[in-house]
Amino acid sequence: MAINRTLAIATASIGVGLIVLGLKFLAWWLTGSIALFSDALESIVNVVTAIAALIAVRLAQRPADASLPYGYHKAEYFSAVLVGVMIILAAILIMREAVMGILSPAMPEAPIQGLAVSGVASAINLVWALVLLRQGRTARSPAISADGKHLMTDVVSTFGVLIGLVLVYATGWAQLDAGLAALVALNILWSGWGVIRESVGGLMDVAVSGDTQKTIREVIATSADGAIEAHDIRTRQAGRMTFIDFHLVVPGAMSVEAAHDICDRIESRLRESVKDVQITIHVEPEDKAKHAGIVVL
Repeated sequence: MAINRTLAIATASIGVGLIVLGLKFLAWWLTGSIALFSDALESIVNVVTAIAALIAVRLAQRPADASLPYGYHKAEYFSAVLVGVMIILAAILIMREAVMGILSPAMPEAPIQGLAVSGVASAINLVWALVLLRQGRTARSPAISADGKHLMTDVVSTFGVLIGLVLVYATGWAQLDAGLAALVALNILWSGWGVIRESVGGLMDVAVSGDTQKTIREVIATSADGAIEAHDIRTRQAGRMTFIDFHLVVPGAMSVEAAHDICDRIESRLRESVKDVQITIHVEPEDKAKHAGIVVL
């Protein structure tokens, strides 16, 4: 159910992006404002990234096969990297327009109509960004989360543009319009860098959060009755999937069946505590104990 909802939201993002894109270009057409034009350019990126997120989410849902035995979960990180690259590209284009506007300043036209249309587009983006961020956290989807963070950045930059344009009309200083576009470009650039940085962490098999690691260690310590210790615990995050592997030391005289029962119990309780988890346990005899790790309670 959660997977289907994530796919539906990724699909709907494209439609929302197209609606907002049309509204923002209408606002630019009404005013001729460079700042609003830069805002519209960013909406093109929103549509492209929404398409990339949909492709990544669909691919990540494919089951593991012989060529990718650990699954396709990392596809979402590639999508998030693409989002970051597109954001940076948009920032460069916007900065170019800002420089041209500073060199050849011109006052925007039709202020009230343009501001009203842009405000409606921003309100739609705000609502949808909150939906994406909530779903991204719930489904642990890097692609959906990256899309939501980018939309929220868009909302912030649009809000700044609207305030700035009011000042442009009030002061008559046309260069301020181009200056606002430059600030939008810098804000977008910072957003793109943040998205890429987080995505690269996922591609590099970053460990799970400290709180999740603590939960994993506590579950192993309290559910491995009959074992001696657990060591060399490693975790990594790949999209919504969490991978856990460790060595479990048991008494040398313990039967294979008894050791297997302990592993089953640990796995069952880990699955209750950590969502979407894949677990690998390597059983060792007591002479392999390192006396460093988790001592079984």
